[in-house]
Amino acid sequence: MADHARSTSPAVQAQLDRLWALSPGADILGLERITALLDRLGNPQRALPPVLHVAGTNGKGSTCAFLRAAIEAAGLTAHVYTSPHLVRFNERIRVAGRLIEDDALAPLLAEVLDAGGDIGASFFEVTTAAAFLAFSRTPADACIIEVGLGGRLDATNVIERPIATGIAQLGLDHQAFLGDTIEQIAGEKAGIAKPGVPLVTMRYGPSVTQRVTDVATRAGAPVSACGTGWQLKVGGSVRYEDRDGVVETGLPRLAGPHQPENLGLAIAMLRHQRALRIPASAYRAAAEWAEWPARMQLLSAGPLTDLLPPGSVLWLDGGHNPAAATSVSTALRLRAGGHPVHLIVGMLVNKDARGLLAPFAAFTRTLQAVPVPDHAHHAPEGLAAIASDFGINASTATNVEDALNVIADRADPANPPVVLIVGTLYLAGSVLAANGQTPT
Repeated sequence: MADHARSTSPAVQAQLDRLWALSPGADILGLERITALLDRLGNPQRALPPVLHVAGTNGKGSTCAFLRAAIEAAGLTAHVYTSPHLVRFNERIRVAGRLIEDDALAPLLAEVLDAGGDIGASFFEVTTAAAFLAFSRTPADACIIEVGLGGRLDATNVIERPIATGIAQLGLDHQAFLGDTIEQIAGEKAGIAKPGVPLVTMRYGPSVTQRVTDVATRAGAPVSACGTGWQLKVGGSVRYEDRDGVVETGLPRLAGPHQPENLGLAIAMLRHQRALRIPASAYRAAAEWAEWPARMQLLSAGPLTDLLPPGSVLWLDGGHNPAAATSVSTALRLRAGGHPVHLIVGMLVNKDARGLLAPFAAFTRTLQAVPVPDHAHHAPEGLAAIASDFGINASTATNVEDALNVIADRADPANPPVVLIVGTLYLAGSVLAANGQTPT
């Protein structure tokens, strides 16, 4: 889908409007259209710097952030392609370390649409082609590509020879596209495996491990999984070990008990390839430097945080499935420190609301359900009813600002609230914009 992308640049907006008019308006998996489109553009995907390709249900964006931080800490440059954007469409395409500028983005989109407007390519396919064009025309030492949806049939899977592929945390999501079981989803994610290219994974259960191994074996890709090909121990620090030795870093600055695993996956991917030389000091720096907005992000002073009483804490996370909720709820509970916890939740209509809310039920005092602007979403009344079933004191609000005002009005000055806004990255993007924290 087009993610209702908007731009303050008239030139970029003209191309986004044109894309919206030409696109089928929905995610359509398959490589036929992107292959035809790239062929008309001269196959820029074959002229990219060494590629690191990352799939997963949750954590793939954070893994990409750690990869970028480590590569840049080593004194190298990296192109990065991620999705979705939060505030500005430009966030999807980072060229040699910097978000693509409007005056470069507009003609790239025009070039892609001029070449393939009759192909019926989706929003994501056109965006992918534009990113590959940008990356092929600007020198860099590496290229980090995040899978959009699934893996096997994702538009990014036209990359023929990455230097390493990786799969982050797996869970149930996008079942309409990827299958109803975790094993089916794992098989789709493992579809990024390429002959002779190391596929690096986290630790999974036996049936998922077997499915990933089977797919990788058919592709001719060696698999290195956490627990067998590499080891990770997390305490007061992160200790990574493989056959080439040990790397120890501090705990990641990115909040959440799941982030050391994402850091470990990034380290493993870089240590299983031979095209880039990354010293141990770069991994230590990556733990401290990596940033990834709307993933257990502590919001700074701004119009939204100022609505809450002094001493309050406002967190933001785009988590939208049960696996993400489990990680985020653990992180939130650890950081609440006994203060009352309040949720503001907005979710897309195709997401599992009960699965998202269940991990928060035991320690959440109130929940405000809100709509997700410009997207098909769960009715706030329905979300509030589900939360009530879990024993949470739930109500609805017309928007995030009103929800924060309700929490502030009921707050005890002696025990200020801890608030989490969660449910979808689309809501998270509007929150960042409203609080004046556009990603850079």
